[in-house]
Amino acid sequence: MQGRNRKHVPEPGRRPTGAAPGVPGVPEPAELGSDSWAALLAPRLAQFTAVARHEHVTRAAQELGMPQPTLSRALVRLEDDLGVTLFARHGRTLSLTPAGRAFLASTERALTDLERATESVRADVDPAAGKVAFGFLHTLGSETVPGLIRSFRVDHPRVRFQLVQNYGEAMIERMRAGDLDLCLTSPVPDYPDLVARRLDEQKLRLVVPEDHPLASRKRIRLAEAAGELFVTLEPGYGLRRITDALCTEAGFSPRVAFEGEEAETLRGLVAAGLGVALLPPPAVPRPGVVELTVTAPRAVREIGVAWLDGHPDTPPVAAFKKFLLSRRGRLLPR
Repeated sequence: MQGRNRKHVPEPGRRPTGAAPGVPGVPEPAELGSDSWAALLAPRLAQFTAVARHEHVTRAAQELGMPQPTLSRALVRLEDDLGVTLFARHGRTLSLTPAGRAFLASTERALTDLERATESVRADVDPAAGKVAFGFLHTLGSETVPGLIRSFRVDHPRVRFQLVQNYGEAMIERMRAGDLDLCLTSPVPDYPDLVARRLDEQKLRLVVPEDHPLASRKRIRLAEAAGELFVTLEPGYGLRRITDALCTEAGFSPRVAFEGEEAETLRGLVAAGLGVALLPPPAVPRPGVVELTVTAPRAVREIGVAWLDGHPDTPPVAAFKKFLLSRRGRLLPR
């Protein structure tokens, strides 16, 4: 029989209440009870499943809370649309055809997956216990971000975080892909599809080996390091762009000996005598290096929060965004 492929969604009654007897040979699915979102979102599949389990339209209609004639018509329309006979009729009772049995197995899996998926996304937007996908720079991971989350959870103890550490451009791409809600980054991005707010600034220091001729100094003009070899982050990292810009402002182009992906690795390279570096202060002092205050040019990096323009916030994301904006000027440990 060729189905007419017409679009029809019957009016949903109450959702299924309780579990019905299983069909031999079919895996037992998650229960689709009276609070089942799957039954609400996919009523025709839920109706078919109920009838298949009871093998009786009247009992299935009672479970679903809908008139028996309405359920009977819905089954006929489903078979008509599919172009497949799902049930063999025997008076008031029914039995699944081979096609119906195969369809039931897939339908139960689909309803169970839909139920789980719905509960998952609803849990993520729960105001009290939802999820925030939050990205941040590696250099903010050891102290700044844990402190922020601890403070936020004083008033929002059940909010969950998915944390991602990466460099700025990579986090922005992940926000555009929908993987992140917010990110802390530097420099503060300026793209038409983003909203960004400056929150704080962090002084950068010239880090030199402890046996370096400059190690006896406390302050230095960056131009005095023009002849040094530098270890820096790789191109594309925000701190690399800032380093290059500050050196240019100081009147030279840095000679780069090594490039890395993480600030503490660069400190290790400096301690090994392989160069000097412009870095934010460490969470814990690193042996083998001396950190000098740069007096000129003004060596700082701005830290900001960014999100996609026009992207709707879930309640937990909105709460965390408001919290971050309230920390303007006191985001970083002093």
